[in-house]
Amino acid sequence: MGTATLEKNDSAGPVDSAENSASHLITVTLRIRRFNPEVSDEPQWQDFTLEIDPKERVLDALHKIKWEIDGTLTFRRSCAHGICGSDAMRINGRNRLACKTLIKDIGPDKPITVEAIKGLTVLKDLVVDMDPFFQAYRDVMPFLITSGNEPTRERYQSAEDRERFDDTTKCILCAACTSSCPVFWNDGQYFGPAAIVNAHRFIFDSRDEAGEQRLEILNDKDGVWRCRTTFNCTDACPRGIEVTKAIQEVKRALITRRF
Repeated sequence: MGTATLEKNDSAGPVDSAENSASHLITVTLRIRRFNPEVSDEPQWQDFTLEIDPKERVLDALHKIKWEIDGTLTFRRSCAHGICGSDAMRINGRNRLACKTLIKDIGPDKPITVEAIKGLTVLKDLVVDMDPFFQAYRDVMPFLITSGNEPTRERYQSAEDRERFDDTTKCILCAACTSSCPVFWNDGQYFGPAAIVNAHRFIFDSRDEAGEQRLEILNDKDGVWRCRTTFNCTDACPRGIEVTKAIQEVKRALITRRF
């Protein structure tokens, strides 16, 4: 009897486990703004209904749709851990990383809207043309510039000097801040918050010698003075960078020439 009971329990275990797992699933609807230039010039909203664990992420839901329902759904993603920044999109009207947004945190009892970030040309579905964004990033020279010969040892820096620009080293170039900016929506020539943040990271680096040059770049008509301090960028940053503060510090450095 003992052996029979054990065998019965063993065989029932996986079934119970599957039932318990299924009991955690909820039915959600993702309302995705689709765009395919080969089919139509106008985007259209499409609903997808699926069962998913509420503790899973929006990225998991998108994967489920692409792998099991509609393989034509197009979006970017890579690391799926909030580091690569490639899956930034508008979820329920806010810029977020799909891999960091849990289903349970965004009102799954109503349709969850998913669309491409604003201000950049949509190529297909949730994929936008990132070239203008990365061009602005390159334009601010986001690398250490020093004079003289290559060093034979590391360039020393105090903890205090390092802390001065610590916040802006966290940028993952997801474009969530830039594509949340109303100025950028209306004028794609504006450098945008992300480029200014990455300029800040080197302007205030005590080892760098090109601060003045970067400030002159940002003093341009499409530079830092276009910022209207709406705080959208700070709210949108998935890394918690105080973007608006960094922009104000660059403005102050332009006025005082102290950095």
